[in-house]
Amino acid sequence: MSEEPDANSSLPTPSLVLGVLGGMGPAATLEFLQNLQAFTPAKGDSDHIRVLMDLNPNVPDRNMTGTAAGVVLAEMAGALAGAGAQVLAMPCNTAHAHADLIQRASGLPLIDLIGEGAKAARQSGARRVGVLGTKGALRLYREYLAAQALGLVSLEPERQEEFMATIYKIKSGDTGPAVRKEMAGFAMDLIGGGAEAIIAGCTEAPLVIGPADLKVEFIDPGELLARRCVAVCLGLESAPTVLDART
Repeated sequence: MSEEPDANSSLPTPSLVLGVLGGMGPAATLEFLQNLQAFTPAKGDSDHIRVLMDLNPNVPDRNMTGTAAGVVLAEMAGALAGAGAQVLAMPCNTAHAHADLIQRASGLPLIDLIGEGAKAARQSGARRVGVLGTKGALRLYREYLAAQALGLVSLEPERQEEFMATIYKIKSGDTGPAVRKEMAGFAMDLIGGGAEAIIAGCTEAPLVIGPADLKVEFIDPGELLARRCVAVCLGLESAPTVLDART
């Protein structure tokens, strides 16, 4: 008597355990976790990837110079490794300034959020890319985009300060029409400055703006990171190696 085929036999088997350094901010981290679930081809609980997550809202402000953010993130990464994580992700753009320290402290590879955004920008066909991000994130994106032979378009200094005020409104829970209008205005400034695609270089930005709001391609690195994490943890793509070159 033949056995019935396994209904899940066509699905990949979860393999690697994902460790998430979160809380920067909490709403953006929850959005990332929702994307992980949504992008996983699952027919039941056991088809999802295992996630160990430290949602730490007390990581020092990554936008302030001289903070201990890197030390705290390294400690979080080491604890995740000790708990069984095999690969790391961090849904915060600015915090990727500490990527090397995080990997050295944990001995684990970090799937590169900035790299995912830069690769998508190259694939979009744009030559000049606008980035909605903090000053720290802009420095990272300038380097990564230059490696892809792409130019970065940023806000004028006064508008950059206004952008940061809007980001802190979102962090406080304000995602209403006024904040959405403000964020769309910043994106339009970048397009007016020659941007042919827009990268959400702060994980709060996609909470109030999306592709339907713009006439150019909108790139959400947080969403791309979630897709990559699912693929890596299911064994559909190879995991990065520790301290991978930025390619």
